[in-house]
Amino acid sequence: MPIPLAVDFMLPILKMLESEHTFSSKEIVEKIGVEFELTPEEKELRLKNGVRRYANIVAWAVIHLKSARLIDRPSRGIVVITDRGRDVLAQNPEKIDYRFLRQFPEYLKGSMGGNDDNSITNKDENTKEITIPPEEIIEKNYEIIRKQLADDLLSQILDKDPAFFERLVVKLLVRMGYGGSLEDAGKAVGRSGDGGIDGIIKEDRLGLDVIYLQAKRWKDGSSVGRPEIQKFVGALAGHGAKKGVFITTSNFSKDARDYRPHNDTKIVLIDGEELAQLMIDYNLGVTVETSYEIKRIDNDFFEEE
Repeated sequence: MPIPLAVDFMLPILKMLESEHTFSSKEIVEKIGVEFELTPEEKELRLKNGVRRYANIVAWAVIHLKSARLIDRPSRGIVVITDRGRDVLAQNPEKIDYRFLRQFPEYLKGSMGGNDDNSITNKDENTKEITIPPEEIIEKNYEIIRKQLADDLLSQILDKDPAFFERLVVKLLVRMGYGGSLEDAGKAVGRSGDGGIDGIIKEDRLGLDVIYLQAKRWKDGSSVGRPEIQKFVGALAGHGAKKGVFITTSNFSKDARDYRPHNDTKIVLIDGEELAQLMIDYNLGVTVETSYEIKRIDNDFFEEE
């Protein structure tokens, strides 16, 4: 029989997680395969990039459920049901599909609401079918993959100690072109008596100026407020510095973002979402799994005489 779609797996996965037990991603793949009585051959069918098709579909079902905050990943590879997920199951839904998940604002904000797995069409408010160009489908799915990768990056960072995060911040700025190499460009401070400074990095290869860093490894939901930014500005003044970058794994409150020092100190704020996107852009902590080229007709070639 054909392998079920991601929407077919969503409700069974949520029911599986309803118990107080946690499951690894691998256990979910194994248990759902047993529940749907998939054959070893069906489980081993692979996509062109070598990824197992069945496991990939289950992974997408998990991604959609997580985007709607029905499940969560408290640590790497571990999946648990959330209170919202339990509330959904209490409603005894016959099925959980993309339309069902669109009732949750986080799902819509994450650009997850989409089409059936094997469809390339969408419908407007008048239910008139509109064909979506393949390039748009690729772009949308790319954004979904990137968003999930960013979430996974932040989860990995939160599993590490603060010293690791401080070193990561320095490595990222070096990767972005500040200072040249790790050996001569930047250093992580992060020790008692550092005056509120976690790292120092040269602004350029010659070291004509330096940038001071503050790195806060806080969980999502704990916003960095204005007092923290003011303390950082004070620490910069104590070092006679004029430039600073404040990076956090969480986010900044409105007051923090609106704060402007009275002197000529320049502060750049980077929250967790932007941090993860920068890591992806500069290939820090990530590796290329698969790449595709989209080609078009070379009209110049056919116009040659």
